[in-house]
This record gives sequence, structure tokens and C-alpha cells, in this order.
Amino acid sequence: MGATYTFKGLLTENGWITNAVVSLDDLGNITSIKQTETPEGEYINGYALPGFQNAHSHAFQYAMAGLAELHTNTGAQDDFWSWRNAMYGLALTLSPNQMEAVATMLYSEMARHGYTAVAEFHYLHHDKDGSPYPNLAEMGTRLMAAAQKAGIRITLVPMFYQQGGFGQEPVERQKRFISHTIKDYYTLLDSSIEAAKAFDNANVGIGIHSLRAVKPEDVVAVCNALDGSRPFHIHVSEQLKEIEDCVAFHGKRPVQWLLDNCPVDANYHLVHATHLDDSEVNGIAKSGAHVVLCPSTEGNLGDGLFRFEDYKNAGGNWSIGTDSHVGLNPLEELRILDYGQRLISHKRTSFVTPDSGDSGFNAIKMAWQAGRRAMGATDGTFFSEGQPFDAVVINAASPLIATASEKNLCNTFVYAADVSDILGTIVSGKWISKQGVLQNRDAIVTDFVRVMEELGTRV
Repeated sequence: MGATYTFKGLLTENGWITNAVVSLDDLGNITSIKQTETPEGEYINGYALPGFQNAHSHAFQYAMAGLAELHTNTGAQDDFWSWRNAMYGLALTLSPNQMEAVATMLYSEMARHGYTAVAEFHYLHHDKDGSPYPNLAEMGTRLMAAAQKAGIRITLVPMFYQQGGFGQEPVERQKRFISHTIKDYYTLLDSSIEAAKAFDNANVGIGIHSLRAVKPEDVVAVCNALDGSRPFHIHVSEQLKEIEDCVAFHGKRPVQWLLDNCPVDANYHLVHATHLDDSEVNGIAKSGAHVVLCPSTEGNLGDGLFRFEDYKNAGGNWSIGTDSHVGLNPLEELRILDYGQRLISHKRTSFVTPDSGDSGFNAIKMAWQAGRRAMGATDGTFFSEGQPFDAVVINAASPLIATASEKNLCNTFVYAADVSDILGTIVSGKWISKQGVLQNRDAIVTDFVRVMEELGTRV
């Protein structure tokens, strides 16, 4: 028999279970959930929510978080494309050991903030000179090792990255990303799938970096070969220039081209989709595909605001991700998403649905459900018997939370809480972060600091 926890409250799709006893087997799977008058096992004065799902991550970019705001030439234009050049510079320098150290620090911080799973949108495949490693999945293996050290689940999504832009050859600074043919990409994918077998809580998705990064006939071939067994991720319509270039090359906007040429369905996760016209908004929603929104990064890069209200009204599904990791707080991602919409709509009902006016609960539920699909999981219930117990636990003694009624709890969490209100994070029944203390934190921080000193990027 495994652990038993009693929580002051546990969130379900139908509301709160108070004084909830969660019993687990030796693998950390739920054997029963019940309400009790007498606590059993370890009593936790906290509220258990389903662990947040980080549906979009570029782990190596954590090494440059906060560094792109020093503008040495104030007369020069600084936008996504100039930021991308700085990012390429970092990508060219990282060794496998350095990648693992950076990712371990990042994933540990995700755990501290309440994430229990991450979808790693991975395209830093090759050695510094662009040649494949003897183990084709060397860098992906390091990412999965990092997730295992941090204790969180990972869906590694190796990216097919073939060219430098629509109809353009790759540039020198992209040499570590490139798979020249579909066969090359599938060989890398197969290597990644094999590597994942060595790790707990790791699986593999499939993806195309963007329409600009892969030849159109190869995009169609990859998409037509999908069988739904692995989640499919793609960047799309993040920047206005990307749309202009796509129209010039294809005669269509990116999402419209994808909808017209590929069998888009609920297995697709379209990252950003910032700039959509009416037909694209409705087309994504009708297809059942999911949009992955990364509000802190999208704001940092000046991408723009997603058409959230129209997409919501069309029945669209969405998840959240931290992308470049300038922000790591899932509650902050939800707030930025909501407040951006309020600023342009002048309304405060971004997350309100015809069925529920509980904004905080609705945001938690949608981000979790679509996030689980981004990980390749299909279970749609926060906590159910036979499933691993993954949770983030909010401190019931925090002042605003202690004084909130049950009906106001989720909104207090989403709109007024921060990482200091998190008691800890649990994956498969085990605390991976508790009261702000990460497992193996000292060693992880020491390794990370050493790597940052080696790289010299933060001086």
C-alpha cells in the first residue's frame, strides 16, 4: 500500500471535496478518494488542484531569460526577428552537459511553480558543427534526463526543421536544427522514441517547427501520416511577417493553408496562432484542434494578442506554455492572457462560459484539459482511480485563501496568489517540491551556475 493524504480540499470538475482522503498504491496511482470526518495518513492544510500542464517549452532559452532587454543601440529596431538572432547565438554554444544542467534547473523551477508536466518543443538536435551526434537523440536524451531529475513528466517533441524560410535554404546559424529530408526526421524521431524507454514519465510527440521551416510537400506528407497516437505540435502565425511571407509564397495565410492541406483534428496543437482572420478562428475551433498560448513570452516578444474571445465563442480549446521562460508561473500566464483581453475588449468576462461564471475554475479546467492532450494523454478527469496522483497544493493558511469561501477559492488562486502560496507539487504521489524546497536543489543550482559561468552569457 502506498501513501495516504488528507487535504482540506480537493478540486474536481464538479467542485470541491472537503476533507478529502486520497489513497495511493505503491506506484502513486489513486486507489480511492473519499470525504472524511477524521483525517487519515498525512494531513495537509492545503487545497489540491490538478498539476498544471506546460504545453510549450524551449528549455535551452532559459539560459537567456531576462537578457534581451538591454538595448545597447537605442536607435535600432528590436523585435522578434532580432531576438531570434540572439537566441541562435546561444543555441550554437550549448554542449549536451550544459543543456542538461540548464533544463534540470528550468524543470525544477517549473515544479516549484506547480507544473507537473512539460511538452518540450525540441529542435536543438545536432553538434555545434551541425553534424549528428552518434546517438541521434543525444540532446533529447539530456532533456528527458533533466525532467527525471526534476521529477516532472515530459513529452519530448522533436521538431522537423528543414529550411531557413519559405523556399529558402537554412542559414549557418540554424545548422544544429536541420533534418534535410523526411527520412532524416523520422530516423531522429525513432531514436528519440527508443531513448524515452530508459526514463520514467517520458514519452514522445511529433512536430513540424513551422510552415516556413519545412517544404510544403513534406508538411503534407508528415501530417497525412499521423495516426493520432502521438500529439502533433507546430508554431503557426506568431508574427505578421510570417503571415506576409506565407501569403507571398503560398497565396494563403498559414492557418488557412494548414486547414486546406492537412487533416487538422484534435491531435493538433497550434502554438501561438496570434494573428488569425475569421475563417481561421472558426476553422481551428471546428476542427477540434488546440491552440497553445504563451502569454508571458508573446508579450515579451511583442507578438500580439490572440483573438481569444472570438475563439472561445466558437468553442475553441486552448492550453498554456512558458515558451522562452521569461515567466514560469502558470497563474501569471492565465492572468496575462485574461488581462490582455480585458484591455482590448473593456470587459472582464474572458473566461466566462455559458455554463459557468467562475472565471478561475474555467481557466484551470480548460488549461489542464487541453494541456493533457498536448502531452498525449486523453484522461479528462482531474483525479480518478487508477490514474497517477499529480497535484499542486495551495496553502490554506495564506491570508487571502484562509478567508475565502469555497465559491471564491479558484478565483483567489488565479487572480491573487503567487508561488509563495504553493505548499508543494506532487507527481505520482511523491512530493517533488515542498514548501519551496526542490529535491536535490543545491546540486542542481550549483551545476546551473557553473554552466552559466562557462557560457559567459549572463555577464
